[in-house]
Amino acid sequence: MSTPALLNNVDHQDLRVLTQRGAAYGDNVMQVQTFAAEFRDLQAHYPIVFQKSAHGGFHPVALLGFQPGQNLFLTEAGWDASYLPLAIEREPFLIGRQGEELLVHVDLDSPRIGHGTEGQALFLPHGGSSEYLERVTSVLLAIHQGLQSTPAFVAALLAHELLESFVLDVEGPDGSQNRLAGFYTVNEDRLAQLQGDALHSLHQAGHLQAVYMVVASLSNLRGLIERQHRRLAAAA
Repeated sequence: MSTPALLNNVDHQDLRVLTQRGAAYGDNVMQVQTFAAEFRDLQAHYPIVFQKSAHGGFHPVALLGFQPGQNLFLTEAGWDASYLPLAIEREPFLIGRQGEELLVHVDLDSPRIGHGTEGQALFLPHGGSSEYLERVTSVLLAIHQGLQSTPAFVAALLAHELLESFVLDVEGPDGSQNRLAGFYTVNEDRLAQLQGDALHSLHQAGHLQAVYMVVASLSNLRGLIERQHRRLAAAA
């Protein structure tokens, strides 16, 4: 259950947010939605792939595991990567619109809501925004702007036939087989065949670098498999 409320410094003056990472806070997710402007930071740690939504469109996601509820970057010490995806960092906040104005909302039912002095303060004693809230606001704006640009990015990939489905078979240390399916990635052969005009149009639209970031990120699939092997071995 989610109870979003418009954030304000009267009703929420004393509200605090827990920023530690763990399954208890809802971080045990297999994937998180992302956008092209975030790819440069993501590609150093996470595989970036595409998922087809129920209405037929595509959107990019960063893989954190191989099955629902599995986040291989969560450890007892917290999040095991130097970059935290913005879709994770923004919790428990979301952005809403009132007319043309974008406004910050907070999920009051989130397990991240702190009590007393526990957690990050959102407002200063006299009502101004804390540094933490200013960071949250910038994250939400980046996500909003990034998601707004996603349809044009995906349309360019489809126009050049750059998306293809893929299947990844993951063998466990005990010989068990698991299959990752239902995702799409960049067709590298098709990308290599693109001629000058096509490459120029992708570059002019600001899409070309993001395409190569997706390709580069796939090297992280090996690291993700190794994380799973270590976790399974530790649990054996």
